[in-house]
Order: sequence, then C-alpha cells, then structure tokens
Amino acid sequence: MIRYALHCDKGHTFESWFANSAAYDKQAKRSLIACPVCDSTKVEKAIMAPRLSRSEAAEEPARPAPVAAPPPAPPAPVAVMSPPERELRKKLKELREHIVKNADYVGSRFSEQARKIHYGEVEHRSIYGEATPEEAKELDEEGIAFQPLPVLPDEFN
Repeated sequence: MIRYALHCDKGHTFESWFANSAAYDKQAKRSLIACPVCDSTKVEKAIMAPRLSRSEAAEEPARPAPVAAPPPAPPAPVAVMSPPERELRKKLKELREHIVKNADYVGSRFSEQARKIHYGEVEHRSIYGEATPEEAKELDEEGIAFQPLPVLPDEFN
C-alpha cells in the first residue's frame, strides 16, 4: 500500500491510499479520484517527503529541514439517514433504474424527440436523454410533460 498526498484544482488537499503507484495512475487517468470537499476530479499528487526506515546499527544522518505539511482539508459533508429517508432513496434509485431499463435513450436529441412524440409525428414511447436548461424551459412553455431523472450523490462515487 502507498499513501499519496493529493490536491485538487480548487486548492483542497487530502490523502488517499492506493495498492501501488500504477493503481493511482489508472484511477487518475479514468477520473475516479475525487476531492472529498468539492468533488473535483482534477486531482494531482502533492509534494511529500518520503518515509524511510533505518536500521539500529546505522549512524543517524543529518536530518533535512522539515517539510511544511499542508493544512488539513475541512471534513466532507456527511449525513445520517433515517429509515424513511433510506426507503425514499431506494425508491428513487429503483425509479431511475426502471426508466433506464424500459425507455429509449435519445441523448442530446431529447428535446427534438419529445416534441415529435408530443405533436404525434412519431409513435408515443418512453424516452430519456439530455436537455439544456433553455431546452427544458422551452418544452415546459410548450406544455410538453417531462421530468428530470433522479440523480443520487452516491452515483458519482
């Protein structure tokens, strides 16, 4: 195991353990390492002093000047959920999984496809995809019914 001091592009510092340096490189390349404060995935290794062990017989070498440690990162927000909150979270996850499993993914063409379905240009079917805030506002103003998919924080971890 190896411990790295890390920092994100917003200046937050934190530490994390990895099986080896290759494991860190692989996770960093896939943006799987996130800052616990701001969730930024633009994370890099910080400069850190190595920890070396010495034998009892060795003479004590001159010690280098201590490296100033970065200030500790503020604690990440956490929540303790009550049983009703856990149940609601479970239901939201099930709803999202049901929609993803049973609806057609149309990607960035969501607004276009929703209009075609609403105005009867294509057969009615369940769809999901992406829409900008402006596109969503226009759909709402046209009276086209849609709902955002629930996104839970643990989907990013």
